[in-house]
Amino acid sequence: MISPIITAVFTMGYLLITMWLCRGLRLNAKALALGGVTCAITLVLASIYIPLPTGAAITAGSWIPLMLLALTYDRRLAFVTGWVTGVLALFLLPLWAPVHWAQIFVEHLVAFSCLGYAGIFGKDKKWQVLAGVLLAILLRFIGQVLSGVIFFSDNAWDGWGAWGYSITYHLSSKIPEGIVTTLIILALPLNTIQKAIGGKNP
Repeated sequence: MISPIITAVFTMGYLLITMWLCRGLRLNAKALALGGVTCAITLVLASIYIPLPTGAAITAGSWIPLMLLALTYDRRLAFVTGWVTGVLALFLLPLWAPVHWAQIFVEHLVAFSCLGYAGIFGKDKKWQVLAGVLLAILLRFIGQVLSGVIFFSDNAWDGWGAWGYSITYHLSSKIPEGIVTTLIILALPLNTIQKAIGGKNP
């Protein structure tokens, strides 16, 4: 009984806080164009993946576009674009086909939009970028672990239980992809990219 309560509290808290952080966002033509391109690139990269023995998969850098949008343009736009991407993933990515309608809120609306938190601390210093990226990865991990516990417990390996299975399953992909993503983001010239697209975080 405790698992559904934890999941509901996390999901509602996350969505409410993220919606509050989106206040003041103005979706002009430039923002819509950047959001659309970011969404498309994310979906393409997410469709290219390396399957792991655990059943999880590492994608071809699908976390990077939304993180870059948050760091170099506007994290609020990254949140909204992440929600749109999560909805489109339902129809365009076979691995993201939901098994229950509630999974959309627990996983799909969290796993992509949370990448916008990469820009929550700013980008003037490397530690700010690192903290934001790690927070985004942690939120994605939590959302997907909870989804695994609630909706995929029947897939748990013998003797592991729902929590052990879901945590191990997602750690097997989040750790390697998180390390690669973090290194790439830290190596990119964020200020140059920001100037090129005329971005300015609120």
